[in-house]
Formats: sequence, structure tokens, C-alpha cells
Amino acid sequence: MSSQAVLEFARGPFFYFALLFMLFGLAYRLFSVISLGWSKDRVVPMGSKSKGVVVTFLKAFLIWPFIPWVKNTFNRNPLIYIGGGLFHLSLFVVVILGTPHMLVWKSLIGLGWPTLPLPVVDWMAAVGIIAMVILLINRRIHPVLKLISGPAEFFAWLFVFLPMITGYMMTHHIGGSYEALYARHMITVDVLMIWIPLSRISHFVFYFFSRAIHGQEFGKRGVAV
Repeated sequence: MSSQAVLEFARGPFFYFALLFMLFGLAYRLFSVISLGWSKDRVVPMGSKSKGVVVTFLKAFLIWPFIPWVKNTFNRNPLIYIGGGLFHLSLFVVVILGTPHMLVWKSLIGLGWPTLPLPVVDWMAAVGIIAMVILLINRRIHPVLKLISGPAEFFAWLFVFLPMITGYMMTHHIGGSYEALYARHMITVDVLMIWIPLSRISHFVFYFFSRAIHGQEFGKRGVAV
């Protein structure tokens, strides 16, 4: 099978199958969680639930990322804090603020937005790749992380790393023709989308719900979030 044929398959049937699998898988998991129900208050709340939700989101997005020592996160493990932060930032920049990916989003949802210059996105992609390698090494040598890491954690790392590295190789024309590089990148993206609802990577969807629930619980008890 030629590279062009593989690319057409990866961009066409395989991509849409993977996309639908991811969407329905995430929807099913979310519905399963919501269907568990919501616990009723047994006592009169001491504080405001809505305030607790607002405060926890403000702290998550405006305070903790920029003042890491508030919770001693940076002091306990600066490598994970910095590496994880740079990886997530680079992923956001590449997937959301990169022009090629924005055009994909626009073709799917009909909305577009301003993007960053290619050199900036390219530089952030390189930072993300390096951060992922460092985080993997740290996971392999850190005594605690090594004990709690299993196949699921390493598969998750691999399925995220492959789209990053193949996309970088495609941008710089490293390792073959453009069609072959594009096909490899699309296949790794498709595999990642299938893996997402089956793994902990789905936390990017459940994070907002869990933080809202925690904020409400802290808020109604009148304690610091």
C-alpha cells in the first residue's frame, strides 16, 4: 500500500471512526459518572456552594500555576511541576493555537480563531517533546513513581508522545516523504483518540467536573478551598 493510500485511510475512515469512538466513549463515561447521583445535604451548608466553585477554579487557573510554593508543590518535586506544566502548555499551544490544527477544528465545528506564528508553535512543540522525555526518565528512576507505574502509564505516554514527535518530524521533513510522514502522524493521532476514553488521559474532560464538585463540597462546609 502506497503512502498516499495510507494517508487517505488515516485522514478519512480511520480518523472519523477514531473521532466517533472517542466522543461516544467519553460521553458514556461521563454519563456513567453523572448517573451515580448527587449526595443530598444532611445539614444546612455553612458556606456558599457557588462561591466554593468559583474560588477553586480561580485558584486553579490564576494562582497555583503562578505561585507554586503556596501548596509546596514546587518544593516537593520541581521536576514534575515544571516538566508537567511545560508539557501541558506546549500541548495547548500546538493543538489549539497552531494553524494546521485550528483548521482541523474549524472543519469539524465550523469555528476558527487567531493562531500563533509557526516558529513559536514549533518551538513549543520541541519544548513539549523534551519535557515528555524528561518526565519519562523521572518516572523510571523516581522510587515512588517507579512503584506505581504500570503498562497503562507507559502506554499513555507513548500514545501522546508519538503524535508529538511525528508532527514535529513532518513539519521539518525528517524521515521520509511528506505523504509518509503525514500518514504516520495521522495514524498516531487516530490511535490516541481511540485510547483516550479507555485511559486516564480522559481526565481533561472530568477535571472540570471533579474540581466543581470539590469546590462545592468545600464551599458548603465553609472551609478554604
